[in-house]
Amino acid sequence: MKYYIGIDLGGTNIATGVFNENYNTVKLHSRPTLASRGFGPIVADMADAAKTVIAEAGLTLDDFSSVGIGVPSGIDPKTHRVLYSNNLNWRDVPLIEEFNKYIDKPVYLANDADSAAFGEYLAGVGKEFGSILMMTLGTGVGGGLIIDGNIFLGGDHSCFELGHVTLVLDGVRCTCGRLGCIEAYASITGLIRETIEAIAASPGTLMREICGNDFRKVSGRTAFEAAKKGDEAAQAVVNKYAYYVASTISSLDAVFRPNAVLIGGGVSNEGEYLIDPVRRMVAETIYGKGILKSPEILKASLGNLAGIIGAAFLEAQGHEHTID
Repeated sequence: MKYYIGIDLGGTNIATGVFNENYNTVKLHSRPTLASRGFGPIVADMADAAKTVIAEAGLTLDDFSSVGIGVPSGIDPKTHRVLYSNNLNWRDVPLIEEFNKYIDKPVYLANDADSAAFGEYLAGVGKEFGSILMMTLGTGVGGGLIIDGNIFLGGDHSCFELGHVTLVLDGVRCTCGRLGCIEAYASITGLIRETIEAIAASPGTLMREICGNDFRKVSGRTAFEAAKKGDEAAQAVVNKYAYYVASTISSLDAVFRPNAVLIGGGVSNEGEYLIDPVRRMVAETIYGKGILKSPEILKASLGNLAGIIGAAFLEAQGHEHTID
């Protein structure tokens, strides 16, 4: 039996996992990232987390040919350096070289959203399809595209930034500095903004009661909770949000034609209450309506496990972000 190890590095947690060749979980381990510590201590802790999960699985480093890491950043295709991770405050750092100070194994790197999409393609609901697009609707909007089993990285092989495609011309300013990005509208952050605006414009809405008349307590669930109880203002927010997600899918489908679109992230927990209207809106707005086949639209199935699995099997797909 062959074993694989993956690390999913986030701003909150360092998640590690050991898997067998059938994608079955052998052991998982997680610890806080403590991002304020800086680059060196975090990388040392990543290596320690990997050693810990390997030991807890009853294995040794000799049982592994490489380590896969998903990181929230683009990656330079020539130097393999991590270019920019806002949550970690990393700028152009040599992650592989630093990691190899502690574990002398080949390291395969990918953007964390790409790793999650690859994990879903290998072991999740995406395994039934040849090509998939995954959207992660969280504080921001991440995305990964798998075409015929390969992670799509673009012409320079650095990353695929789905969240920073323009959705609304001259729209709301995104955290990246541009106007009208998908992330500014289809993220939980955008949903909260739309919810607050709706509450301010609708004094009698149930959403006001749910948040205790305190805008600081508005969450991504507020509008959905009220809408499910029949609140019209809340339903309008949910419909508008679903339209943003559907418009994103319809636009990207015209370019990439994936067989399926998987929706993950915190908002995906609303399940069919979100996905069903998105599915119907995509069917109405897609290019070639009634002629070309719409992609299947499904809730991602692996949750936080997707990124760890995807990272673990980067070597198996011959990913090139590596220094041997």
